[in-house]
Amino acid sequence: MKRALAWLRILGAVGILAVLVWQLGSDAFLDGLGRIDTVGVLAALGIGFATTLFSAGRWQIVATRLGLRLSLRTAVGDYYRALFLNGVLPAGVLGDVHRAVQHGRESGDVPRGVRAVVLERTAGQVVLIGSAVTVVLAWPGVVPGAFRQVVTLCGVVVVLLAVAAVVVGRVAGGRWIHSPSKVRRGFAATLADVRLGLLTRETWPAVGLLSVATLAGHLALFVVAARVAGVAAPVGQLLPLMILALLAMGLPLNVGGFGPREGVCALLFGAAGLGAAQGVTVAVVYGVLTLVASLPGAGVLLVRSVAGFRLARAPHAGTVVPAPRTAADVPVESEMGLKS
Repeated sequence: MKRALAWLRILGAVGILAVLVWQLGSDAFLDGLGRIDTVGVLAALGIGFATTLFSAGRWQIVATRLGLRLSLRTAVGDYYRALFLNGVLPAGVLGDVHRAVQHGRESGDVPRGVRAVVLERTAGQVVLIGSAVTVVLAWPGVVPGAFRQVVTLCGVVVVLLAVAAVVVGRVAGGRWIHSPSKVRRGFAATLADVRLGLLTRETWPAVGLLSVATLAGHLALFVVAARVAGVAAPVGQLLPLMILALLAMGLPLNVGGFGPREGVCALLFGAAGLGAAQGVTVAVVYGVLTLVASLPGAGVLLVRSVAGFRLARAPHAGTVVPAPRTAADVPVESEMGLKS
């Protein structure tokens, strides 16, 4: 079943891209790539570092509140590695899965390590969905009717789920933590971690601020991509479109973010009078710059892989390797016995 869902995601993304090529031609995908220059690459690396630092700081806060050890330096390295793996592997989330499981193993609590990553990413998605709903309410004209309904529905669902989680946590969380049912105990533990990792007064202001800063970094990179692609529209006109494009990247039909992002950009840029082909070009350039921004993660992956390989080949610490025996080491009694 999991393999079928993975193939469905890949085929869905490929299908979206194929329709765009059929309707707009391949030039919409290739035009912006030739414009990427050194300034764009350096901007992507700089913005990517700031965005990764904000995201890693958010993860560190959540993990620490859940009782897991995580330094900011380790968090930044692990986050870079996860971003790179997300960008080059098909599912688009395998880097985060690896980050969650690896940190959980190192901390001695895999379930809590996974929950820390899920909560950290959820905080970012809540801010993004809230921003998208704000766009829909404040600038309804820039959003096609069908997409407006989808965004509004997502916002309503998120609010209802949050309210339901709070109510259930208040009513049953304390009792279910000692329930004989493994499912209820796990649900109660998850709710407790949600409250502790996100909703306390010591946590939510910092997590919320870092999530807003992370979103601002993604939008800044999108503006760079638009300028590289030759779009001269004002930033105020582009930001609502880009927020919705970032929301589309969360749809489960993408390969490293490619697919829905290009389709939504074509739809939104066309509706805004900027041209559907121009929207696809901006989305493709953004995808490439995002991959460039994650390239330090390849270095982290390489360095840690080499270090792990050397550690695996090195003799175990504390193991005494016996010296070769010589004739002088043979007891006298043994020699006498042999002679007799």
